[in-house]
Amino acid sequence: MNKLLVFIISFLFTCGLVFSQKLTHEVYFDTDKYDVPSTEKNRLLLFISTLTDVDIESISIYGFCDDRGADTYNLKLSQQRAEAIKSIFSNNEISESLITNVDGKGEVLLKIVDEENILKIRGLNRKVEIIVKPKEPEPEPESKEEIVEVNEKKTEAEQIRSNLKAGDKIIFENILFKTGYARITPESKKTLESIAEALVERNNIYFTIQGHVCCTKYTRDAVDRRTKKRNLSEARAKFVYDYFAKKGVDKRRMRYMGMRRKFPLGGDPKFDRRVEILITYVGDENQ
Repeated sequence: MNKLLVFIISFLFTCGLVFSQKLTHEVYFDTDKYDVPSTEKNRLLLFISTLTDVDIESISIYGFCDDRGADTYNLKLSQQRAEAIKSIFSNNEISESLITNVDGKGEVLLKIVDEENILKIRGLNRKVEIIVKPKEPEPEPESKEEIVEVNEKKTEAEQIRSNLKAGDKIIFENILFKTGYARITPESKKTLESIAEALVERNNIYFTIQGHVCCTKYTRDAVDRRTKKRNLSEARAKFVYDYFAKKGVDKRRMRYMGMRRKFPLGGDPKFDRRVEILITYVGDENQ
């Protein structure tokens, strides 16, 4: 029994450390350059993909140079490197509101004596450091005696089966997408299947599938990491279109389009990685 208690305490302590730890990544640059090398960009995109399930509190980006340039030159170059990394985050659906620091720190001084390693050390100093701080998990409520009234909201499938008219819009709130991709998250599959079933039953409605993205500047679209094209909102709408067609929804009843970032919902950016349908025509039942 004592061993079990020790194990549980150790496990909970370890979990606490994991939640409090910061996630870090470094990007390395060529001499006198702030363009991100392709290999380093691929490493960075892989790091960004690991942040999909992280509830982020803040992101800090710090640029550095080696010791060879003048102070003013190094400060400018290090800032340009930091800004280049921020741009990649923004283009891949990481909200700029999460990026709290983008600072050029200038040169990193050599602190070595071994001349054989000097080129390698300078190469490692031409970098940007990224620090991602996850949010602390919310504590469990002390008392569960309080009764909270919850207004039941219709699911997407229930809305489709209800009394609809042209111009109505149904937001697929429970259909979320992986950051930078047109693929839905695993937990969204069951909901999308139920929506498809409702649309097959309700064969008298015609609609447009509208895809959206989050976190890009102004009304730009985001980059689809799979195809490298800046049409992610359209790719998300087409993913849903193809899924519905595969499940038996007549293609003549639907069309798809990308809305880019014209209509952000506000709040958590993950809800802007969404698809919704706009009802364009409602005919007689079982027409």
